[in-house]
Amino acid sequence: MDLRLSDEQQAFRGSVRSWADDVVRPRALANDREERFPTEGLAGLRTNGYLGLTIAEEYGGGGADPLSYALLIEELGRADANVRSIVSVHLGLAAGAIGRWGTPDQRQRWLPSMATGETLGCFALTEPDHGSDPANLQAAAVRDGESYRITGRKVFITNGSIAGVALVMARTGGPGARGVSAFLVPTDAAGFTAVPIHGKLGLRSCDTAELVLDDVVVGRDALLGGVEGAGIKVALSALDDGRLSLSASCTGIAQAALEAMIGYAGQREQFGKPIAGHQLVQEMIADTAVDVDCARLLTWQVADLKAHGEAYSLAASKAKLFASEASVRAANACLQVHGGYGYVDEYPAGKLLRDARVTTLYEGTTQIQKLIIGRALTGLSAF
Repeated sequence: MDLRLSDEQQAFRGSVRSWADDVVRPRALANDREERFPTEGLAGLRTNGYLGLTIAEEYGGGGADPLSYALLIEELGRADANVRSIVSVHLGLAAGAIGRWGTPDQRQRWLPSMATGETLGCFALTEPDHGSDPANLQAAAVRDGESYRITGRKVFITNGSIAGVALVMARTGGPGARGVSAFLVPTDAAGFTAVPIHGKLGLRSCDTAELVLDDVVVGRDALLGGVEGAGIKVALSALDDGRLSLSASCTGIAQAALEAMIGYAGQREQFGKPIAGHQLVQEMIADTAVDVDCARLLTWQVADLKAHGEAYSLAASKAKLFASEASVRAANACLQVHGGYGYVDEYPAGKLLRDARVTTLYEGTTQIQKLIIGRALTGLSAF
């Protein structure tokens, strides 16, 4: 196995890092403090073509390989996970699902404008009463001639207020997974409302919304793939890509924490020398460095499996489980190294910890990942 990046991948990673350091990082702490959406980040994502990176070239996208995508997401996570969230939901969850499951007409309708960033996508699965148990979701799509009428509520939807198309899972049939279908719903449709959610612990400048669909009418051409009953399959396959995204983002958060720890520990002096010279501080730095490398390698393994057309669902769960928990450990260690200064928002440690914490919750909690892994290894479901 060759773990070296190609010249093109190294150059790409360098260009993303340079842009993120120049544009994204300088505003990250202020945006977090003010709960201000990173408009400068979104503008750059569009200009640089990052919002179309993995969309097929025939639709105007970059057609990039999975590892290049992981490199993009890691660098964005390192700079500001709020900006990362725009890309990973737009590409990993929404555009990816359209490219994989959509009819030719659906791909032609949505992917060209998604590739330029003119249209952003969001992924509407989670409901107020159904998070880890999406097969029992309550949103309903009732057939009405050649149309569907969709009614329901979705919550914690990233890009919910800025998206032009929502990938909505709604029930078209009986109970359970087989009764759920996926729809491509234009967000300007009558009856579609996005209500921003404020007061979050972390990802405070990320666009997060509750979606209310009140008798939203869409045509049969909005049914993803033209087939009813595939909604949970669509969602789970999208979440495999989402877990690749989150693994890469968490690696970036942990990398940022490591860099901040090393920088601060080399400057801060106590007991007559830099605190980096104290054994227990070095222990925290060393533990974090190992976590970063492990998270990155697990993430790259997922990307490699996907690139070779092999199954990667289990690997994605392993990577997401480890990387998310590692990012929390790294950010917590970063705060500890900073001492009292880590507890104020002049320094990045607090934001890193708050942004990392949610990654153990969404797109499959830590506990759900363990159940997925356990089921794969034992052949027995503990759900």
